[in-house]
Amino acid sequence: DGVLGVHDDALLTGLTRLADALRSAGTLSLVQIFLGGVRAPSRLTGQQPWSASAFEFDTPNFEQPRAATEEDIERTIAAFAAAARRCADAGFDGVEIHGAHGYLIKQFLVKVTNTRTDAWGGSLAGRARFVRAIVAAVREAVPEDFLVGVRLSPEVPDQGVTLEDALEVARWLVDDGVDFLHVSNWDSFKPPAAHPDSPKPLTTWFREAVGPDVPVIATGSVWTPAQANEVLEHGADLVGLARAAIGNATWPADAALDDWEPQRPPYTPEHLRAQALSDTLIDYMRLWPGFVTDGKSG
Repeated sequence: DGVLGVHDDALLTGLTRLADALRSAGTLSLVQIFLGGVRAPSRLTGQQPWSASAFEFDTPNFEQPRAATEEDIERTIAAFAAAARRCADAGFDGVEIHGAHGYLIKQFLVKVTNTRTDAWGGSLAGRARFVRAIVAAVREAVPEDFLVGVRLSPEVPDQGVTLEDALEVARWLVDDGVDFLHVSNWDSFKPPAAHPDSPKPLTTWFREAVGPDVPVIATGSVWTPAQANEVLEHGADLVGLARAAIGNATWPADAALDDWEPQRPPYTPEHLRAQALSDTLIDYMRLWPGFVTDGKSG
């Protein structure tokens, strides 16, 4: 609900206004593009969700998706390319193709949600075919200097995302010519679940897997400038901020101050409005345990 869209040329005026404002502030701007798959509920789309395969999850309000047809897949690859082209036309500097968390690309990548036996499933190579086809189509649709990267989940054991598979997909994407990889660690300071005794955090595993030439962004549980520097020492070239930046909109500038510490949740709605969050987004943040309070923020 309320998410930014890049799916139609009718949105170009507003997207151009946003890209111009970002550039005038001196920033590089990228758009994260995704399709929800099973996470696109019928109450928003008016259609049954679809995914790599039909499957059941024991979660509240779950709607069983239908399995994608060949036409669904080809149409969606083309839609990703058109969306990226639209972002380039609007004046953004690149796109990040969201292949992490629970969105459609990840639904194709893992065995739990992809039980297909055709060329889009089965082996890891078959399951990764979708994201690789999207990258190729996007790259062909945009200017050469337009950045194209991919976000991946490094491991989610209960959803079938294994570290070894994620590392192999990352290598393939580098071979395919992505401009960067974004590793969504959740917790950047723990070793992989698959190797709990390893001294290497997740970021280091990806750095070593893809080599030194492709920038790696690492995101997950970074709150302070000291933690961000630690993630850089793990091998990241860039550090992503999520909840810390939502609650501290000027984090990048404030990080240069001596002994600065970001304010942590719970946050009052008034505090979040001061960080430029809309009431729609604040309501969404209430789904995150301990993030929004109607009392005084800590």
